[in-house]
Amino acid sequence: QVQLVESGGGLVQAGGSLRLSCAASGRTFSSYDMGWFRQAPGKEREFVSAIGRKDGNILYADSVKGRFTISRDNAKNTVYLQMNSLRPEDTAVYYCAARSLGRGWFARSDYDYWGQGTQVTVSS
Repeated sequence: QVQLVESGGGLVQAGGSLRLSCAASGRTFSSYDMGWFRQAPGKEREFVSAIGRKDGNILYADSVKGRFTISRDNAKNTVYLQMNSLRPEDTAVYYCAARSLGRGWFARSDYDYWGQGTQVTVSS
């Protein structure tokens, strides 16, 4: 099992940047694939990015390619999401997710553990 805690959300103007962090508990962080999802009010939770346990797989939703960067530091049990050139449509609650095994990357059901989320608000 793993517990996830997100941080780094906040209010930023369009064009600005934020860096989200997800700290994981436990001793087996390096065994987990990690992902970021986001959910706006009244919308489905959607895939944002993922990084494999060995950094061999890095994936981004088309909507964030070229703007967001995912990374992980296994020594610190932490995954990051650097968000640049933010747009109002990026406004959402951002969730960190983890899984020890899975057949896919993009679906909510592909992940086993979830943080409580951190709010990101982008104003125009």
